[in-house]
Amino acid sequence: MVRKEKMVKEMMELDISKIKVVFLDIGGVLLTNAWDHESRQKAAEVFGFDYEEMNMLHNFIYNVFEIGSISLNEYLNTSVFHRPRDFTKEEFKDFMYAQSVELPKMLPWVKKWKKQMDLPVFALSNENRELNDYRIDKFNLHEVFDGFFSSCYLGFRKPDPRIFQTALQIARIAPSECIYFDDRPLLVNVAKKLGMNAIHHQKFETSKKILENLIRK
Repeated sequence: MVRKEKMVKEMMELDISKIKVVFLDIGGVLLTNAWDHESRQKAAEVFGFDYEEMNMLHNFIYNVFEIGSISLNEYLNTSVFHRPRDFTKEEFKDFMYAQSVELPKMLPWVKKWKKQMDLPVFALSNENRELNDYRIDKFNLHEVFDGFFSSCYLGFRKPDPRIFQTALQIARIAPSECIYFDDRPLLVNVAKKLGMNAIHHQKFETSKKILENLIRK
């Protein structure tokens, strides 16, 4: 209840007329996360390998993977295929891609909402290159976004302030001139410290109400 009241207060204080750009996270807002711990645990069960070992290697290399410094093959060579397996790399990749699904309601509605918008809408997300490209094509995210500020392209990943600052600089706006939605409170707080109007996305209905207020046509 306290969080809801806080969000309502923030909505009332927000001057919609000053907003020039909308930033949306992808994983946790429109789609499931690309490759989170639940997906990795499921992979360990399906393919029959030691999750703890894989997760340790994943944590060692994933930050480098997500900023685009290594390829998906290089990531898998370190985290999974550092020893012989009875499954192929292609089979494992297909499993990774299949973990991305739409979250209920949000993506179809946002695609309709975007057609009514006169503001640019950009993705601001932590995504590795191969899964990022797959998700953009698979879910037709060009229908939502005018561009993608993805960690794999920019070389920074949230919560590094530089990814937010770079997105603002490229969009040529002040922090107060944007609104940003993310499902993780930590990342919302980082954006707020930079002066951005950051919203903690929790429920479709709440975020929908805020986004509807941005329609000016």
